[in-house]
Amino acid sequence: MKFSGVQKTSLIDFPDRIASVLFTPGCNLRCPFCHNWRIVIDPKPPFLQEEAALKILESRKKYVDAVVVTGGEPTMHREVPKFLRKLKEKGFAVKLDTNGFYPHVLEECLPYVDYAALDVKTSLDKYTRLGAKDTGEFLRTIEILKTGKVEYEFRTTVVPGFVETEDIPEMGKVVKGAKTFAFQQFIPEDTLDKSFKTLKPYPPEVITGFAEAMKKYVDKIILRV
Repeated sequence: MKFSGVQKTSLIDFPDRIASVLFTPGCNLRCPFCHNWRIVIDPKPPFLQEEAALKILESRKKYVDAVVVTGGEPTMHREVPKFLRKLKEKGFAVKLDTNGFYPHVLEECLPYVDYAALDVKTSLDKYTRLGAKDTGEFLRTIEILKTGKVEYEFRTTVVPGFVETEDIPEMGKVVKGAKTFAFQQFIPEDTLDKSFKTLKPYPPEVITGFAEAMKKYVDKIILRV
């Protein structure tokens, strides 16, 4: 494994844990609102090699008890299950972030994962605007998580134009029966499509309305606004 970077300490990426975060290079999608677009479009060295990453994590053990592997898209990398196993063997709790388009790799990862977060970016019809030609694998991932034993959340960053009132029921039908669904505020920072840098986020009350509409489909709603 190689990584595009590491965040040594995070208080927000792993629920109820202090974690280090590793970023994998590359992604199959091209979300215009992506903040990590540099490691998605054209990942450039120097990369952090696996051995060096593990040494950094070992040195942080007195401060952190968990590791988040995010991206980019981690499950693009066939070697990620073996890396997650090494993290578990070293005593770390492991969280995996994914967009859900590589369910077969995800299944290999889950024995070594304590918490999984799946991005539900918009309604299925709009996924073509993110570069997805087909959503079959994404739907397979939803079922794997819903029927599995690993703790998980489905989460949506509420980007105006991609998440609108009419999208919520469509998204709800896709995730119906899920344990946890989180809505996250969109922050217009350094995005792939520069026009999104000036896009005005929804006010909190709009996101609260989305959450109310989603309650009929899922057990628990989390708001991160």
